[in-house]
Formats: sequence, structure tokens, C-alpha cells
Amino acid sequence: MFLGVSAGVVPEELIATMAPNSIVFALSNPDPEIHPDAARKYAAVVATGRSDFPNQINNVLAFPGVFRGALDAGARRITEKMKVAAAEAIFSVVGDDLAVDHIVPSALDPRVGPAVAAAVAAAVDPAES
Repeated sequence: MFLGVSAGVVPEELIATMAPNSIVFALSNPDPEIHPDAARKYAAVVATGRSDFPNQINNVLAFPGVFRGALDAGARRITEKMKVAAAEAIFSVVGDDLAVDHIVPSALDPRVGPAVAAAVAAAVDPAES
């Protein structure tokens, strides 16, 4: 697995040496570590930080719902439990549509924000709010 956040640092030759069915998260935006088309030649799952390729991993999936849920529950801080709840909620929206080119929902999916907000609010420890 490769997980990166720095543009242009991964040559195609390096991805070619990875194990079959590897995973590449080239999340730098707007210029990824490696172009998704090049990574896709060798990796089973490829994600980027860009909206013009499948599997856009972007904080826009989490932030509106995280803040809405925290505000609704009166949280004074964002905890690890709340972050995990947000991630699980994002994944839950994918549901049966899970595929190598659909590991996260679209940032435009109207179900994401409410799902994240509800999960985050439920994860708030009442003693900390």
C-alpha cells in the first residue's frame, strides 16, 4: 500500500514493483504523487484527492457533518471516537455500491453530511459536552 500527500514524488516504476492487487492513495491535490491512470496499471485500488477521478478522498466528505454533529451534541472538542464515527458513517453510505472505483461516496451525495452528523453526535461523550 502507498499513502502519499506530496505531489509528483512517486515514479510509475515504483508502483510497478508493488505487490499485485496493491492499493495506492495518491492524495496530493491538485497534482497527485502519480497520475491515477499510471497507478491503475499496477494497483487494484487507486484513490486521489481530485474530484475528476474516481475515489476522491477529500475532507469535504467529513467536515460539514463533523461540525454539525459536534454542534448538535454540544461537544467542546473533537475526539478520536468522533473521528472514527465520521469515517464509519462515510463508509456506510457506500453500502452495496462498494467497488474498486467506488470506495467512498461522492462529495455531492446528499446522504453523507446527515449520516456523518448523526454518527458524530452519537459518539459525543456527554461528560465532555
